[in-house]
Amino acid sequence: MDIGIPKEIKTQENRVALMPIHVSTLTSKGHRVVVEQSAGLASGATDQAYTDAGAEIVEFAKTVFANAEMVTKVKEVMPEEYGFLRSDHIIYTNLHTALNLELTNVLIDKKIASVSAEETHEDGSPNCPLAGEIGAFEGVRMCMTPHNGTGRHFMEHFGAPALKAVVIGLGAVGQGCLRTLLRLGCFVTGLDIVSRTQKSTALTWASFNYKSDDVANLSAHLPDADLIVNCVMWPKHRDDHLISRKMLAKLKPTAAIVDISCDTAGAVETCRATTWDDPIYEVDGIRHFCVDNIPGAVPATASAGYSRAILPFVSLVADNGLIAACKAEPWLAKGLTSHNGTLILPETARLQDRAFTPAEIYLDQ
Repeated sequence: MDIGIPKEIKTQENRVALMPIHVSTLTSKGHRVVVEQSAGLASGATDQAYTDAGAEIVEFAKTVFANAEMVTKVKEVMPEEYGFLRSDHIIYTNLHTALNLELTNVLIDKKIASVSAEETHEDGSPNCPLAGEIGAFEGVRMCMTPHNGTGRHFMEHFGAPALKAVVIGLGAVGQGCLRTLLRLGCFVTGLDIVSRTQKSTALTWASFNYKSDDVANLSAHLPDADLIVNCVMWPKHRDDHLISRKMLAKLKPTAAIVDISCDTAGAVETCRATTWDDPIYEVDGIRHFCVDNIPGAVPATASAGYSRAILPFVSLVADNGLIAACKAEPWLAKGLTSHNGTLILPETARLQDRAFTPAEIYLDQ
């Protein structure tokens, strides 16, 4: 199969879908790989490295799409790329179609076969821990006075306590946050709905300034917090919130919110996606950091993890075709989003109130 890797064009998105070491796996099996010039440079992968791995380098994204049967990306297909799409394309990337009506319409109208990579990770996205680590780091920076924060250091000094952070959700993202915050010296309260997770996390960080609590007690922790970090992915059909706009009044005026999950009006009602170019905004005087591609700030590391995670599925599709691959691998089938004009991903159908055919039925036809 002919596989294309274009350069990402979303603002400050510096990752690349496949690193040279993984491209070589595909080319060694007889697949052709076409890479856009400089696609991997920010990730430490030169054009020569791709050439050495057996790939072809082309100058423009449109040439990548024109020469590919399957296009692998990191972020969603951008409007500038819509014109490159063909009905015989397979698009494998993080599509996030549920709240993107325009992209969904393009995929359906052009009869594109597409897979939402974000739905295919059995053990969670490899970039989730990175998002937690970096998001927490940005939160610590926001606590400093030059950034209008509370002015607390991340370490305890001279009898003055370290900054106090509340981390909501103790999954892969939340654990990433804890690694950054606790190793810096912050006081952290971690909240989760699962008692076992609360206890195991408290045991893991027993020698640090850490305590666990239930999410139900979140409101009680807000007044004393310098930093709130949300790591809970909120179901897009829900209209309630963990932190409502009204609850912002409980925070110190210099407190900061970092929403790593970044679901618009989700767990944090006042969340809206931002970019690295303009990452922070205020609502009712409270600063919010809601960059929706945090791992893009460390592309050399993030690309290595993402590439390794998607390679088995990309290889399976290249070897067998998309439908056969989905029949063989249930986790790949979970990401099947559209095919031949049919919408398949349930969440997108529910949020956009449109007809769909579940993957298990579609694949059995």
